[in-house]
Amino acid sequence: MRRTTTRARLATLLTVVSACALAGCGAGGTTSAGDGPPSELRLAIGGESEEGFDPTLGWGRYGAPLFQSTLLTREPDLGVGLDLATAYEVSDDGLTWTVDLRRDASFTDGEPVTARDVAYTFNTAAEQGGLTDVTALERAVVVDDDTVELRLTEPRSTFVNRLISLGIVPEHAHDSGYAQDPVGSGPFALVDWQQGQQLVVERNEDYYGEKPAFERLVFVFTDEDASLAAARAGQVDVAAAPSTLATQEIAGMRVQAVTSLDNRGIAFPTVPEEGRRSPAGHPVGNDVTADLAVRRAVNLAVDREALVEGVLEGFGSPATGPVDGAPWHEPGSSIDDDDVDAATAELERAGWTDSDGDGVREKDGTTASFSLLYPADDSLRQGLALNVVDMVARAGIEIRPEGLGWDEIYQRMHTDAVLFGWGSHDPTEMYNLYHSSMAGTESFNPGYYANPAVDRHLDAAMAATDPDEADRHWRAAQLDDDGTGFTAGADAAWAWLVNLEHTYFVDDCLDLGPERIEPHGHGWPLTAGISRWRWEC
Repeated sequence: MRRTTTRARLATLLTVVSACALAGCGAGGTTSAGDGPPSELRLAIGGESEEGFDPTLGWGRYGAPLFQSTLLTREPDLGVGLDLATAYEVSDDGLTWTVDLRRDASFTDGEPVTARDVAYTFNTAAEQGGLTDVTALERAVVVDDDTVELRLTEPRSTFVNRLISLGIVPEHAHDSGYAQDPVGSGPFALVDWQQGQQLVVERNEDYYGEKPAFERLVFVFTDEDASLAAARAGQVDVAAAPSTLATQEIAGMRVQAVTSLDNRGIAFPTVPEEGRRSPAGHPVGNDVTADLAVRRAVNLAVDREALVEGVLEGFGSPATGPVDGAPWHEPGSSIDDDDVDAATAELERAGWTDSDGDGVREKDGTTASFSLLYPADDSLRQGLALNVVDMVARAGIEIRPEGLGWDEIYQRMHTDAVLFGWGSHDPTEMYNLYHSSMAGTESFNPGYYANPAVDRHLDAAMAATDPDEADRHWRAAQLDDDGTGFTAGADAAWAWLVNLEHTYFVDDCLDLGPERIEPHGHGWPLTAGISRWRWEC
């Protein structure tokens, strides 16, 4: 989360606007000497990393580390391509990944990228225990100058995602200050970072891959309103905006909606309140949402199409689960929603009735009422929460929306429903959200959901050595042939609401190249295809 205040961001914007005015910037990017396409782009797309830019600590885990190269890349259609690797193979037992490396890559300090750097990066990430999950790695071993072996403790079908997302760092320059001043072999090098204000990067002229058309990028860290103000003033070329603001007209800019796996949904506490505590000491359990009938009724009563049209302004789609659109999605897990009669029947079969006529049901002295938490500074989640309240009230369930800071949400996420956002290119996220072993681990499985059959499917998916077999188990975890699963028609551990399209105001002259399916919004996902961006005017 960014900590810079709105006042500070506005001050930053005014500084940027003033500096740009003094430098003679016109609308759009900064032009090189003479006529022609601009040499500089200014981007207000959020995503500043508070922790800095060290991949071994988690930077770039959502893709596009920008400063560092990765062994493999994610193609626009979610396929896998080569980057630093020229080839790779996996042993039949799934325990050894052998990677051949290109020999023409160098870091921005002039030193070559070697197998030793690759092994160092993976071993260090494993030892750091940061946000990049390399827990399956036993050891990375240098075979020769351009070959490295990644040896695992157990087969891990999702390990390919570590080769896609973990940026390679130079062993000789990876010190305590690396996160603030990274050295890498990616398409851009960091020049200046004023935390909470802006970050300036310049093109790596020795980059081995397709060189970006623009020499310099300036990332401006502003909130939603300030970003739109900068776009209207012609001081940025790209501005991220929530869909609720994307219907506005800005002269010289178009709205570009990008398909994503980003979603929003409600996580329910699935166990009753029995005095249990999480490893962090926070209370666990909710007697209302622990009732399967309540969770199913919420799923049935919500009108997801109406949420897409009314809250997302049409920039999205109804969500049936956490991985809609991914190869490992089970389409049979979808349900018919906006069905108040079905929601009512579900509750009455479970003994929830409105005995006092106040419109809210009761059962054994417990009222069908619970809080729904959302981050107070997120207008989109607020809109979703408020609309869900009205939709679910029709079935006799009272939801009390509360906008809070994340610190308080994390303390209450095991006792209250929370409106979360997720969405990854890596199905490991599904494992983290639903496997019983992840309950109480950071913000994974916040509702303490547990189903042994689902655990078996998730374990089998992770251990599979064949991608198709892995996908079959991922789909079965959502809903298997016996009707067991974590999705709405079975255990209803969450009520997934909507899939988002990421919306950007983009200068009419700027072509962003082939569209890429973006993950949840962290880590500048839009810049993954920056080598293909072109100025067309």
